[in-house]
Amino acid sequence: MDTDTAAAGPRSLREAWVALAGLSAVFLFEMLDNSVLTVALPTIGRDLDASTTGLQWVTSSYAVVFGGLMLVFGALADRFGRRRVMLVGLTVLALTSLATAFVTATEQLVAVRVATGVAAAMTTPGTMALAFRLFGADDLRIRATNVIATVGLVGLAVGPTAGGLVLSVAPWQVLLLANVPVAVLAIAAVRAGIAPDDPAELHPDPVDVLGGLLGTATIVLTLVVPTLFVEDGAGSWAPWTATVAAVGAGAGFVVRQRTARHPLLELRLLARPLVSSGLAYQAAEGLAVAGLVYLVTLQLQLDWGWAPALAAAGMLPQILTMLAVAPFVPRFVARVGIGRAAALGGAAVVTGLAVYGLGNGLGYVSVAVALVLTAAGMRVVGVVATVNVLRGLPADRTSIGAAVNDTSTEVTSAIGVAAVGTVLAAVFHGDIATAGWSAQQTAQFHDALTIAVLGLTVAAAALVGWAALRARGAGEDGAGMTVADALSEA
Repeated sequence: MDTDTAAAGPRSLREAWVALAGLSAVFLFEMLDNSVLTVALPTIGRDLDASTTGLQWVTSSYAVVFGGLMLVFGALADRFGRRRVMLVGLTVLALTSLATAFVTATEQLVAVRVATGVAAAMTTPGTMALAFRLFGADDLRIRATNVIATVGLVGLAVGPTAGGLVLSVAPWQVLLLANVPVAVLAIAAVRAGIAPDDPAELHPDPVDVLGGLLGTATIVLTLVVPTLFVEDGAGSWAPWTATVAAVGAGAGFVVRQRTARHPLLELRLLARPLVSSGLAYQAAEGLAVAGLVYLVTLQLQLDWGWAPALAAAGMLPQILTMLAVAPFVPRFVARVGIGRAAALGGAAVVTGLAVYGLGNGLGYVSVAVALVLTAAGMRVVGVVATVNVLRGLPADRTSIGAAVNDTSTEVTSAIGVAAVGTVLAAVFHGDIATAGWSAQQTAQFHDALTIAVLGLTVAAAALVGWAALRARGAGEDGAGMTVADALSEA
């Protein structure tokens, strides 16, 4: 492989602990930021006298900017230095977080969240790209990626509780000001633990500005579409117009990348077996898990009438499983091989979806089993697929590779939610958020759930199967397993 330089880099994680601490801090910010902000939304609404739409933009503005700009900043990092772009992004993060202390209106907070999204787009792809480039051996790359992801998961698990405790004794601004010391720690650790980029490993071509604009427009529109479907319904013109615009921008992006002298993203690289298989695994995970979590949340609170706190507790099997599985991922991959581990992880996600879709009459048992299986599968897929994507790319494309990897998950997650929302809108009659459903509406919800989940199951299974075949074409160890073999072992 182009990036397989096993003799290079630190020989253990301990030798690179300073760099790993910095990169883990970056990922911790990404996982903590939105989770603690969600807890604070009611308080923010009262303090800033914000409307429902205003509060929605407080959260969605970050996600849209973050997802939309990752490709552009990934390309810039490959050209001007991954470490340099990371440090600039962390500086932007610290400054925008400090600006939270001066916010007095909803519009100002939205502006801060937009700037924070820019900072996240600059730092997130670089996290995995720098971790990958730090080590030469694949086993160390997998262990490093697993460590970084685990730190982020711990933040995701404790974030809402910690945020609630902080809000009981301090103003909500403190939650976002906490990003400042995280950014400072990351800056110090990245500067001390990671050497400046080798100019020989930077991409020499100029940036494709038009391609960047088309790519950003495609992703932003794709991320906005699910919100429009949920808010306006499938009968409105707005979500369908945005969908057509997203498809048009996407087609324009593909044409541009095929014809530009120096494309932002060389599409031929995505056709490499390791890259395409890794992206397909990530797409299956994003599609499946986003749709599952969205439906489970609706079922627990609207169908079963659980209070929000109890519904949050009902989702705990997912977080707890990801944390519990984390220490065993590197050993599991070492035992069965990278290709087989990815296939088994993808099969677990598909199996979890199928259990939820077919176990409608089993109550919370099917929900818990589905959450556990999908969480275990996504934990393995998230690590292995990322490493495979980066292994399949040249040394001067790792940042754009990490950006594409993250973007594929973001976009397919949005598609999963949009697909589920469309099925619900078509099958369920009435306002789904209204309490006291009739027996007919309850039956309609269960029918919609079954149709949506089984549809996602078929789509995810197709992606996993295709990914397994592509990985086998790369000659990966253990990648000769078919999706049928993986499903039977899972």
